Amino acid sequence: MRESVIYKSIKTEGIEEGVRLVAVNLLKENMPVEMVAKVTGLTIEQVQSLVTTDVEQSE
Repeated sequence: MRESVIYKSIKTEGIEEGVRLVAVNLLKENMPVEMVAKVTGLTIEQVQSLVTTDVEQSE
């Protein structure tokens, strides 16, 4: 079965959102930024941006 371009795009967005949510939850549990980056595959810069946007806003 061929996947459409739209389906692939939606699938990619969903995976990225899932990784972001996992990273945010790990940060909320006080896991070090470097470890979150290693576990999720995100860059340290991406994880640090989550600290300033998502984690601090939810507290």
